[in-house]
Formats: sequence, C-alpha cells, structure tokens
Amino acid sequence: MTVGGAPVAVPVAGPVVDAGRRAYLRRRARRDVLVATVSTLAFFAAVGWAVTRTPGWPRVQETFFSGADFRVSAPDVARAFWLNVRIFLVAEPAILVLALVVALLRGLQAPILLPLRVVSAVFTDVFRGIPTLLLVYLFGFGIPALRISGLTTSALVWGTVALVLSYSAYVAEVYRAGIDSVHPSQRAAARSLGLTGLQTTRYVVLPQAIRRVVPPLLNDFVSLQKDTALVAVLGPIEALRQAGIYASFNFNYTSYIVAALLFIGLTIPLARFTDWLLARQRRRQAAGAVV
Repeated sequence: MTVGGAPVAVPVAGPVVDAGRRAYLRRRARRDVLVATVSTLAFFAAVGWAVTRTPGWPRVQETFFSGADFRVSAPDVARAFWLNVRIFLVAEPAILVLALVVALLRGLQAPILLPLRVVSAVFTDVFRGIPTLLLVYLFGFGIPALRISGLTTSALVWGTVALVLSYSAYVAEVYRAGIDSVHPSQRAAARSLGLTGLQTTRYVVLPQAIRRVVPPLLNDFVSLQKDTALVAVLGPIEALRQAGIYASFNFNYTSYIVAALLFIGLTIPLARFTDWLLARQRRRQAAGAVV
C-alpha cells in the first residue's frame, strides 16, 4: 500500500487473531474441565449423602462395606480371581480362531460347499440362541456324565468350552459383518491383479475387515471377562464362588464387593481402550470423508 507515493507497511492480523483464538480455546477447555469435574463430584456427593441418610444404611454398611471383612476376604478372593483371568486368557484366542473359521465358512459360495455353510449357520443360530448359563450347565454336567473313555470330566474344562462356543457364535457374526463391509470392488481389483480367491480373502479382505471390527470385538471380550464367573456354578473356586464361601461362613457380603471391584478393575481399562479405538475410527472416517 502506498500513501502519497511512499510505501506503507500494513500489519498482518492473521497470526495475532489465531494466537488469540487458541488462547480463548485453551481457557474454554480448562473451564469446561473444571465445570465437569465440580458437577461430577457434586453429583456423587449428593448421591452418597442421600444413600447414607436412609434408615437401613447402617445395616447395609455393616453387611456389604465392612472394612474388617474387606481386609480378611480380599486375599482369598484375589487368589481365586486368578482362575477367572486364566479362563479368559484361554477362551479368548480360542474364540477368535473358531469364530473366524465359522464366519469364513458362512461366506463360501461354491455349491459343493453348501454343507459347510449349513453347519456354520446352524452353529451360529444354536449357540447364540441358548443362554450362556444354560450352556455351562449342559456342558459342565452333561458331557462328564456320558463317561466317554479318554474324555476329560473336568468341570472347569467343559465350562470353558461352553463359554468358547457361546461367544464364538456372537463373534462369528461380528467377523461376518466386517467381511461384508469390505466393498466388492476390493475383491474385483485383487482378482484382476491375479490373486486367487483365497489370497484375496487373506491379503485384501480380512485385514480391512478385522481392523473395522476390533472395537466390537473388545466389547465382546469385556462381557466374556465377566461371564467367566458363570463357571462357578460347576464348582471351581473362582472369585465369585470364593466370595460366596466367605459370605456363607461369616454372614457378611463384603466379599462380593471385593469380587466386584476386581472385575471392575479389569474391565474398565479394556472398556476405555475400546472407546478410544472407536473415537479414533470415527476420526479416520471423518478425515477420509473430507478428503
């Protein structure tokens, strides 16, 4: 710009405006965090105050929240909880493999492979239709009663098998949804490059499908960790059964609170990780839509 023939520098307001907006956004974010924290603390304080003012609170506190019983029961319940963790660690990989096989069988198109598709569909329908607890009873008590030579009669083993079969039926449908979500053009492009049907599924379809279904898979495994307590009905001493043993001998239910806290301590981090993955997936999809 010139004034009277002489050049005059004009200040650029862009960087100043951007810096001011960033400072405003930071102040607003801090304010929002403060408001959210205060409101949350106030809410739980109000709930706690209301509960502790009820007529039956002293009795409930003595029965469910006894500090002495918590300290006594916690070590035994924690040791028993390790059985829940072991069941989960064994069942999870077995479910991932079996469910993937079932999902792939349901996607077979060749007419000669129709029996395999029928078997996989029946497997999914049957084991999704039967309540998990009923499956645990059927496998845990029914199969050992057959007294088949060479077949284990361990209630723990068959309870775990029941969990694997039940959850594999659900997870197979999650896999199938992920496979179906891959656009047919991906298969066509892979086949045009000379890949066989098996290679296309292995190298093109499955990597995309599995990435898309990781969050729902993690949700299923949060439920699986909790359902390992169902094995207690067969007799193995895991966290829930150990808590029940303590309660029956001491007429105090604080041990159940200990078991609940152990399950919460394991499932909440996995749930938050699932939320983070879902949020990241949404951001990536939004970025792809913008591009």
